[in-house]
Amino acid sequence: MRVLIVDDEPHIREMMRLTLEAAGYEIGEAADGEEGLARFGDGSGYDVVLLDQKMPGIDGLETLRRLLARTPDARVVMVTAFASVELAVDAMRLGATNFLRKPMTPEALRGAVVGALSDRPARRPAERPTPSAHPERPSIEAVTLNGFGIVAAPSSTDAANGEHTFRVRHFAAGTESTVTVSIDPEAVARVARLSRRSLQPSGAFWRGQAERLLAAFLWSEGRVPGNGRLTVQDVSRDDIDVAAAWQFD
Repeated sequence: MRVLIVDDEPHIREMMRLTLEAAGYEIGEAADGEEGLARFGDGSGYDVVLLDQKMPGIDGLETLRRLLARTPDARVVMVTAFASVELAVDAMRLGATNFLRKPMTPEALRGAVVGALSDRPARRPAERPTPSAHPERPSIEAVTLNGFGIVAAPSSTDAANGEHTFRVRHFAAGTESTVTVSIDPEAVARVARLSRRSLQPSGAFWRGQAERLLAAFLWSEGRVPGNGRLTVQDVSRDDIDVAAAWQFD
């Protein structure tokens, strides 16, 4: 398997190259987006691209757009020291396969590549929503963060009580864990008060909040919650605006 590393920091490229070569991958390198596009060509020479977000010249998202315009089914792992889960979702909507945070451990790096090479269908680029589009937040259940992926969740018999269950796959270890995310009744009451909408804890809005909290934990901590549980205790002002326009619960 061949991996193309596109990053303007030589020591980061070297660390990635040595880690992946030790795992048996063949590596190509590029120092910026333009060189990365030139080396990538039509994509036939590489199985995965590791693409830095912040680079001189064209940045990672623009490089991603151009790369996927050539090869829509390319598997691209976005790498960044600066982004939030929000940018991860944005990159996924454009067509990125996975997302990896700097500084990363060798295990997280290998896991992100294994995740990109897994049998999940590669994402295809999607158009950005227009200002008039429905304000539904995108689902992020297929995002891979730091080598962990939120995969299809089993049915939860406790969803009516505000508990949503997900499976988290650790690609490098080849293991899966179950994580249950609870919805705090006070958060439900606050959203109802501010949005003037009564959204059931078992519904799609709160399930989306549960997914986002789990993704944020995997992004910031780089591990599964130790007790397999998290709780949504609050939502942002933007999400309250989404709740006010919600049409699906």
